[in-house]
Amino acid sequence: MSKVFVSRLIPERGLKKVKAATDAEVWNSDLPPPADVLLDKAKECDGLLSLLTDKIDGDFMDACPRLKVIANLAVGFDNIDIPAATKRGVIVGNTPGVLTDTTADFAWTLLMAAARRLTEGERYVRDGKWTTWGPLLLRGQDIHHATLGLVGLGRIGSEMARRAQGFSMQVLYHDVVRREDLEQSMGIRHVDMDTLLNESDFVSVHVPLFKETYHLINDSAFAKMKNSAVLVNSARGPIVDPKALYDALSTGQIFAAGLDVTEPEPITMDDPLLTLENCVIAPHIASGSVETREQMSDVAAENILAGLAGKQGPAIVNPDVFAKGLRQ
Repeated sequence: MSKVFVSRLIPERGLKKVKAATDAEVWNSDLPPPADVLLDKAKECDGLLSLLTDKIDGDFMDACPRLKVIANLAVGFDNIDIPAATKRGVIVGNTPGVLTDTTADFAWTLLMAAARRLTEGERYVRDGKWTTWGPLLLRGQDIHHATLGLVGLGRIGSEMARRAQGFSMQVLYHDVVRREDLEQSMGIRHVDMDTLLNESDFVSVHVPLFKETYHLINDSAFAKMKNSAVLVNSARGPIVDPKALYDALSTGQIFAAGLDVTEPEPITMDDPLLTLENCVIAPHIASGSVETREQMSDVAAENILAGLAGKQGPAIVNPDVFAKGLRQ
């Protein structure tokens, strides 16, 4: 029976499948296994069901000669060296698709909460400051008829564009891939990055984390945005330069921000962003609905079991590995 290490307790739907078909060990702590422990556990395994917190590079794979498949419980895979995995014949899976709507829902939640100062208002009430109604109290930004700029128009970005239609928003997007089908069906417009930053009332980030997107939203980007603009990041923390974001928020260069991801992650308690009322920060829970997390665990389990059999699972990051040759 194949041996699998599951690097965190995952929802039952997928976990039951893995346990039924393999000799599975599950890391039961709320915190991720330390790097040395993860390596030690994976050394004798044929499969690894990993999370974004698990950093897996070529040296890691070399130290785990039995490892045939890595299934990441996430749509992102920037924690895994994909070229190194392909070179070594290791299959890598992820969990796209099933979390698209749920993540877009939460990104929209952040957009609205930051624009309408929801968390600031909630603290205002709990701190006993609400003594009367006032016309100047906690004024935010309108969402209806505003302009939404999408940095990236993949699955989640596309769903944000659909949600914007219900608010009669104009939608701009910047992506290396044109989506003329969506431009026609939804009336959205492809623009360069400068135009998006200059014209958008809301800028929402939906690109993967690559070398090219690291600190894509930086001092220069914030300088081009409206003072009334709201930034939303539900993609990856390092896409936004945190120091530049703090400067932009604290000086009024932009109005507010809503973050589901940070750099570093989790955010440290001495991070200056935590001192700002106009920064809404959630603990990376955009895909965190009950059903979506169950589906993610199911896809990850299917990726593991298919990979152990030398087959392609439902979501494979490096399908070229099958042509190049699988690790035996």
